[in-house]
Amino acid sequence: MAADINQTIEVIKNLRERYNAVILAHLYQQAEVQDIADFVGDSLGLSQEAAKTDADVIVFCGVHFMAETAAILSPEKTVLLPEINAGCPMADMVTAEALREKKREYPDAVVVCYVNSSAEVKAESDICCTSANAVKIVRSVPADKRVLFVPDRNLGHYVGIQSGREIIYWDGYCNTHDKLTAEDVKKAMAAHPDATVMVHPECRPEVIELADQVFSTSGMIRFARESDNREFIIGTEMGILHQLYKTAPEKIFHLASDKLVCPNMKATSLEKVKWALEEMQPRIMVPDEIREKALGAVERMIAVK
Repeated sequence: MAADINQTIEVIKNLRERYNAVILAHLYQQAEVQDIADFVGDSLGLSQEAAKTDADVIVFCGVHFMAETAAILSPEKTVLLPEINAGCPMADMVTAEALREKKREYPDAVVVCYVNSSAEVKAESDICCTSANAVKIVRSVPADKRVLFVPDRNLGHYVGIQSGREIIYWDGYCNTHDKLTAEDVKKAMAAHPDATVMVHPECRPEVIELADQVFSTSGMIRFARESDNREFIIGTEMGILHQLYKTAPEKIFHLASDKLVCPNMKATSLEKVKWALEEMQPRIMVPDEIREKALGAVERMIAVK
């Protein structure tokens, strides 16, 4: 089996060089997929890194909206998603049509769209945000405006508390993070009383209340590396453990619950990465009209200092 994996890795490396490709892997991907990647990180950060390169091909090991974001930022590049059925249930909880209807209901509201959404939804939004900068983005909205936050109600609730702003929440959520309960965290805390609790802002409000720190995925890795603390309870998808141990091998990490597994993120394999490069499929493309509007929402986010 190891020989087969090594052979697959060697083929991928050769194909990457032949087609001048860059491989991106989200932190929730399988360990071997993360290890073959040129860049490992969160979704927007990966797309931004890819846009800076001279690569002709982007292989995005993630889910559909992530590959779309890469296509929005790099329309001149070929963007491949090795597992075409890797979607995001939360992103699917809001459609462009439904958002247009909600905008008619709240015509004075500024639409802040979490990057975990489709290109069509981004195109209907005023500004995008990530889990790392959501509070800053909402604070940048004029004080006399309400904020319509889509699609994650949990992140929206957290942002509302941190920013002190009135938030109109879309009733969406991350299937994986929403599974984590306060009882799960309390059990982990009882089992590991000296551990620092870090959770993702996509978690439920009652889970966030128990946490010592609330971070995006990249924020968790940075804090674990720089902190004097030795032991951590992690409240996000299990794939992050691979990078946490690589970044801080001397520290101890406990997953807050064994329920923290995203099947969509685990759907990509080395074989699928190889096949995508061999066939230049499945290719993700965003129509120009949608891409230009979505790009505007992303660029307005990037412009916020």
